Amino acid sequence: MKFQIGMRIPPHIGKQGIEQVANWAASVGLDVIDVPAYNEEVKNALNHAGLGVGSVDLKDTGALLSEDESRRTDAIESINRQMTQVSELGGKVLFMVLIPEDANQSREKSFSIWKESFPEVVNQAEKKGLYLALEGWPGPAPQYPAIGCTPETLRAMFQHIPSKHFGLNYDPSHLVRLGIDYLRVLTEFGDRVNYCHGKDTEILKDELYEYGTLPATFGAKYGFSDGSWRYTIPGHGEVEWDKVAVRLEKIGYKGPVSIELEDQRFWGSLEAEQQGIIKAKDHLSLYFK
Repeated sequence: MKFQIGMRIPPHIGKQGIEQVANWAASVGLDVIDVPAYNEEVKNALNHAGLGVGSVDLKDTGALLSEDESRRTDAIESINRQMTQVSELGGKVLFMVLIPEDANQSREKSFSIWKESFPEVVNQAEKKGLYLALEGWPGPAPQYPAIGCTPETLRAMFQHIPSKHFGLNYDPSHLVRLGIDYLRVLTEFGDRVNYCHGKDTEILKDELYEYGTLPATFGAKYGFSDGSWRYTIPGHGEVEWDKVAVRLEKIGYKGPVSIELEDQRFWGSLEAEQQGIIKAKDHLSLYFK
């Protein structure tokens, strides 16, 4: 089975404007682009380049976890408007993270609020034929306040909301850094994978001795790192993408694998970002094309 390969838009590439982004992506063999917002201009640019839209970022999700009921109400209204626009333009997947506005709020507290606010969001997604893909980034140090990053919380969330319109953005890079078996996640939660990121993580053995699993006290040595690990392009980390590919095929996943470029070696300039995207695409193509 062949999968499409896409990308989230890195900053220097994004500065070129959506038309140039789309034309360049098509020229290097990508199939879809994830976008921060979806409107007629973006849709036309992608169509003109022969590309599809991947995921669309969903905004105002942090307010869904607010203790302030009015904040939650406003967030639900904002999300409903975003969903309406994306649905009318033919989009299907909404990318989201669930990080509370107050980073010091406990994950248990966030989950209890989420149980009250989120069913309405999923109800609207079902009505509009959209699928929510929850990112597994744990959030910023030192609190790591995001929910939905571990099997413990994912299991509880999916038990509370069984709808397939609410599922995972499967990104093995976050699972690797957290010490979670990224292949086992596909075994347990494969039927809830609504999107997939192509990103990797290198475990830094010397730094693991230095810091353990705690963040570095005096600052990490590498970009996109807390200390004993660093995010990389696919092929430069621990993930065995051949095994990911066969499991995605087995569970019937039909979406793209979208490159999320977070690697200090391929960062800081347009040329570096383009090189990183091409190298990532070439590696993923070994298993997904």
